[in-house]
Amino acid sequence: MEFQIIDRSSWARESYFQHYHQEVSCSYSLTATLDVTRLREGGVKLYPALLYLLTAQVNEQPQFRTAFNRDGILGIYDEMCPSYTVFHSQEERFSNLWTPWDPDYKTFLASYLADQAQFGTAPGFSPKPGQPDNVFTVSMVPWITFEGFHLNLPKGNDYLIPIFTAGKLRQEGERQLLPLAIQVHHAVCDGYHVGRFLEGLQEKTDAFPL
Repeated sequence: MEFQIIDRSSWARESYFQHYHQEVSCSYSLTATLDVTRLREGGVKLYPALLYLLTAQVNEQPQFRTAFNRDGILGIYDEMCPSYTVFHSQEERFSNLWTPWDPDYKTFLASYLADQAQFGTAPGFSPKPGQPDNVFTVSMVPWITFEGFHLNLPKGNDYLIPIFTAGKLRQEGERQLLPLAIQVHHAVCDGYHVGRFLEGLQEKTDAFPL
């Protein structure tokens, strides 16, 4: 993991960052629909595939990797890995796990399955130790299909990393559609960047190797 410090004296986005971080603190969210028909018809396990696809697209766009490090310095991680929820039905609670990124899906899936086997039933909020700083959050609420989903972060103005929430699949004709909410900070990410993200994510989903 590398963290490239942003030279804010010459950063083209500095005035936008100042406005949306200091003057008018602003994060925003939107909900889109991801067509996952190819994944479902191909028998692909949805959750790890979604984690892989989200991470692949996050790692293509620096706007989704911009953050403050532990010292409060603004910079860009060279790559991110997913932190994601697993649900414990008996306790009606969830835990957060994380899996290291690998651009090869089979390698990523093997790591995901190993994490599930070792920590998937472990109690507690974060049972897997050693979570790195370069993670972004993904959660799944497969009981609800939604058209809007909003998170409230009253003390989260310095949290610049995106948050993704997926819902319950729905059938529409021959397509299987997944609601996907995206929350970002306007200081580092505009609507244009979210639009590019969604286009790239759908392209990767449609081309997912079966």
